[in-house]
Amino acid sequence: MAARLDVDMVVGKHLYANLYDIDRKILDNEEFLRDLVLRAVEAAHSTLIEIKSWKVGGQKGGVSVIALVDESHIALHTWIEYGYATLDIYTCGSHTDPWAAFNLVLQELKPKKYKVGYADRSQTSL
Repeated sequence: MAARLDVDMVVGKHLYANLYDIDRKILDNEEFLRDLVLRAVEAAHSTLIEIKSWKVGGQKGGVSVIALVDESHIALHTWIEYGYATLDIYTCGSHTDPWAAFNLVLQELKPKKYKVGYADRSQTSL
């Protein structure tokens, strides 16, 4: 039997990245990072449900920002001591563009290097 694609099938796009050698002042700025994630939600053509952010203190402190969107989520976590951040952008729907959100974050954080991965999380029916 041949595979069939449903009109209403899930189109999942999951992008994840490690961002290295970022200005530590940026990684400690909760307000800036929260605003950046909000702009990334818009760039991805996603619909914001709620956003949360918090600072983690201590020697290896950082900031975490998580946006819950209708289409899934965007999460950014920083480690100030290491000049490092991780980014997770998971969107569903053919109208979404996680790559546009990723490019915005790259442009704003300006990591000296990064690794990015992508997984197709779409439903396929057999």
